Amino acid sequence: MSSPVKKIVLAYSGGLDTSVILRWLQETYRAEVVTFTADIGQGEEVEPARKKAETMGASQIFIEDLREEFVHDFVFPMFRANALYEGSYLLGTSIARPLIAKRQIEIAAITGADAVAHGATGKGNDQVRFELTYYALRPDIKVIAPWREWKLTSRTKLLEFAEQHQIPIAKDKRGEAPFSTDANLLHISAEGKVLEDPWHEPEEFVYSRTVAPEAAPDKPTYVEIEFQRGDPVAVDGEKLSPAALLTKLNALGGENGIGRLDLVENRYVGMKSRGVYETPGGTIWHAAHRAIESITLDREAMHLKDELMPRYASLVYYGYWFAPERHMLQAAIDMSQERVNGTVRLKLYKGSVRVVGRKSPDSLYSLAHVTFEEDQVYDQRDAAGFIKLNALRLRLAKAIKR
Repeated sequence: MSSPVKKIVLAYSGGLDTSVILRWLQETYRAEVVTFTADIGQGEEVEPARKKAETMGASQIFIEDLREEFVHDFVFPMFRANALYEGSYLLGTSIARPLIAKRQIEIAAITGADAVAHGATGKGNDQVRFELTYYALRPDIKVIAPWREWKLTSRTKLLEFAEQHQIPIAKDKRGEAPFSTDANLLHISAEGKVLEDPWHEPEEFVYSRTVAPEAAPDKPTYVEIEFQRGDPVAVDGEKLSPAALLTKLNALGGENGIGRLDLVENRYVGMKSRGVYETPGGTIWHAAHRAIESITLDREAMHLKDELMPRYASLVYYGYWFAPERHMLQAAIDMSQERVNGTVRLKLYKGSVRVVGRKSPDSLYSLAHVTFEEDQVYDQRDAAGFIKLNALRLRLAKAIKR
């Protein structure tokens, strides 16, 4: 196949799929391939990808630690929105893709590449997330999605291709993998194979970041999280960078069995899929953020924000991070966070997160108004007129009914 493509930037993990893709791109497009490997806290060494890419003839190799950027520029804004897709998914995979894709486009500019490639399949959401970001940031970029082009339609064919081309294969990859995983600093996901039947409970071996709630300590753990303008900045009084703070919360959540989710979700391409997620630190963070908002946000601002949240979450899930509507929503959300300051105390115990205290210098909570004791600030007789005015339309409607 002839193609005008001269240089391709490949999102490269060093695993079987992207290693096969690297060689396939070289052979199919007769082009230079630049590999890009991002460390976004997946919990595995990324440097081995360098040696593998060198062995396979990558023309340039980029390996970058993006953990701080990931949390500060992507996870922080998303958590200000309290974003949950379909009411429960904290969007761990979704939020990582625009960062990887953005950096690919930047590397394409640095290296003079005229194409980018990814390893997402034609059945999933990630192809959309990668490519919407590519086109949003560089409209003229050539996008190559091998899973939509090649004839390597099974794991067996991938392994055969790898062996024919002397591509190193980790021993644990030669058998049929029990499930597929994706990880970053926010979460780890598992899907496919043993998880495809949504009736069957996941085996314990599926989980890697959290202990089983039943095996968590019998004594609760208390933790305090400090917020400034809606973002967490300290844990138990210790100021931490964004990535270090999430790492700390992950450890606390993991050892207390917090953050497991078994979900059947609606993919953007139309099918339902079953995923098992672990988001220990994010689960604690989400609960704490809602708690600090509860005493610092005006009622109507909070309710409006809650109405916007599902739309925001869908935009992230579908891959529209760089779309104008996401930026518009973000501006409104960020404005709402100007006085979301203070500290939340939480109780972690056997898989549960309970808010047990909250305080803020910008608190709207007024003990003088809500006390059950005698007060001097609220005249209860005012409620009668308030209720009658709000009931007027109901009374008029009832009066004309036959």
